Amino acid sequence: MTVGPHPKPWPQDLHFDPDLLANGDTRNVVDHYRYWTREAIIADLDQYRHPFHVAVENWEHDFNIGTVVRNANAFMAKGVHIVGKRRWNRRGAMVTDRYQHVHHHPTVEEFTQWANGESLPILGIDNIGGSVPIETSEIPEKCVFVFGQEGPGLSQEMISNCSEIFEITQYGSTRSINAGVASGIAMYAWLSKNKHQ
Repeated sequence: MTVGPHPKPWPQDLHFDPDLLANGDTRNVVDHYRYWTREAIIADLDQYRHPFHVAVENWEHDFNIGTVVRNANAFMAKGVHIVGKRRWNRRGAMVTDRYQHVHHHPTVEEFTQWANGESLPILGIDNIGGSVPIETSEIPEKCVFVFGQEGPGLSQEMISNCSEIFEITQYGSTRSINAGVASGIAMYAWLSKNKHQ
């Protein structure tokens, strides 16, 4: 929702952006952050982010990455990690990437080294043999969920580095759901088991 110029007198708190106060705020942000600077919004979110991260393999410029980033913002993931190609289609993120910490890892090996260095188990989301239903599983409080490409799913290299592979139970005729949808379900499952008050 777009809001117009802020009525005077303007608030004097440093987190407000004078240009937005003068010209209005057209951004897709909740009312609490209206007229705030981008930096102030990020700093405020950083106080409340949950201790899980999300990662996406990006070997073929998957169009679902933007949705994963948007979901990461909605569910307050601590960070988003792009594994593979640096460039990704930001359209689906609806500019929420501006408020997230987005990291790039050129290879699965480098991503795995980062996760190990942070003591974060890598939890794959894929419906392959040996995967277990996420809705009935324990999910560590600190972890990183990783999602594969639309179609092929997680790479074999990534699978070999996962401490667990979760699947999302489905009931219809389709074999799989896309990474954008899967990411929202996985993050919601984490919140249902680990949410901080």
